[in-house]
Amino acid sequence: MNLTHDEISDGLKRALYVTNERVETAIFLALALEKPLLIEGPAGAGKTEVAKVLAEILHTELIRLQCYEGLDEARALYEWNYQKQLLRMQADEQEGLRWEELSEHIFSRDFLLERPLLRAITSPRRVVLLIDEVDKADEEFEAFLLELLSDFQVSVPELGTLKAHERPAVILTSNRARELSEALRRRCLHLFIDFPGSEQERKIIELKVPELDAKLAAEAARFVGAIRKLGLRKPPSIAETLDWARALVRLGVRELDTDAVRTALGVLLKHEDDRAKVESKASSLAPRRKSAT
Repeated sequence: MNLTHDEISDGLKRALYVTNERVETAIFLALALEKPLLIEGPAGAGKTEVAKVLAEILHTELIRLQCYEGLDEARALYEWNYQKQLLRMQADEQEGLRWEELSEHIFSRDFLLERPLLRAITSPRRVVLLIDEVDKADEEFEAFLLELLSDFQVSVPELGTLKAHERPAVILTSNRARELSEALRRRCLHLFIDFPGSEQERKIIELKVPELDAKLAAEAARFVGAIRKLGLRKPPSIAETLDWARALVRLGVRELDTDAVRTALGVLLKHEDDRAKVESKASSLAPRRKSAT
């Protein structure tokens, strides 16, 4: 089922995912053209959330493959259930079966452990496949993905070629830790998601943390936007901004002054050198209050 552009937009709003028309159009075209969508951008900018929200919009399962250095086909595609195979072999040998008959039993789908990629291919209904942080995987694994993303099929030597019953909606994310190959890029539509501007982040805070005062939400969004420009080791993600906003509520903060900033800074920043850098500039970054007359 392909959704209209308006249905994508409405679905994102229902899921409280604040975005823009460029993101909505990219999602719409990825579904309409049945092409994988490669989303690049800084860590914590909301790339992974697109896949989660898309699964919600499509009312389907989200299958996630988290990439890391050393990830191989066995962890991503399938493994044989060796313990189950061994038990079956012992039972068949007691019955006097020949190897030809025995091998037909143990190399069947019943003994296959499906990992995320194979699960997405063999699912009887359309799912959302999230290949998260593909830039962390090795180039060899990236090359392995090309067959999957081109034809939505995988090869299992003992079983042959398995083709998708329904093409999954594929989202790949990258924090740009390394440059991805042109071959991979050719197979995908491309979208870059950066950290939101202050106004957009204010809307996110107001939607996700409605108990926070609207004026304080605006000040919090401006403050986070300002410290992301300081060249931090790890700029705060949107999720950390929301955690910080919830912390301000719990602490009963009414004004985002220097003391309030320093009190909850550990929620927003996760490296001591980042914290020291922000604390040294807290007085200039925190909103200035007009003195009483």
